[in-house]
Amino acid sequence: MTTLGAKQQIRLRAMEPEDLDWLYKIENDTTLWNVGATNVPYSRYALHDYIANAANDIYIDKQVRLIIDDGLGVPVGVVDLVNFDPRHLRAEVGIVIESKYRRCGYAAMALREVAAYASDVLHLHQLYAVVAETNVVSVRLFECMGYTGCGRLKDWLFDGKKFVDAKVLQVFL
Repeated sequence: MTTLGAKQQIRLRAMEPEDLDWLYKIENDTTLWNVGATNVPYSRYALHDYIANAANDIYIDKQVRLIIDDGLGVPVGVVDLVNFDPRHLRAEVGIVIESKYRRCGYAAMALREVAAYASDVLHLHQLYAVVAETNVVSVRLFECMGYTGCGRLKDWLFDGKKFVDAKVLQVFL
């Protein structure tokens, strides 16, 4: 658990069945579809099935999804390690914070915690993120967390109207 000041804490934890309604809301928030790979709605059944059947083992699933809660059990976001490559000891990181909890420090704390997990438990060499260059807030967040720009992917993301370039950022653990 990370502490920010004396008042704010987070906890990264596995998804629970009780998270279904909250996860349904996040996954079906169309304003978030242009920052990830998803552009279709998820049914409650599909999300329930995912929660029930995910091994929560990055070596089996090649990914791990962790709920970010505020330390009191309230979910505020999700952080994912995806595209896990056990041979090259790297994974892509993605993060979403529910809009009402943004700019409260949760994303920075979660990125710090997931990096410690990736380093200390998974023994990864690096994490990377692919972020739309137009998403200045996210680019700044990753840079503040020690990620450096290492590439640009031309016309990589489609926002529904136009293609945008993506910035690849990485951090060595």
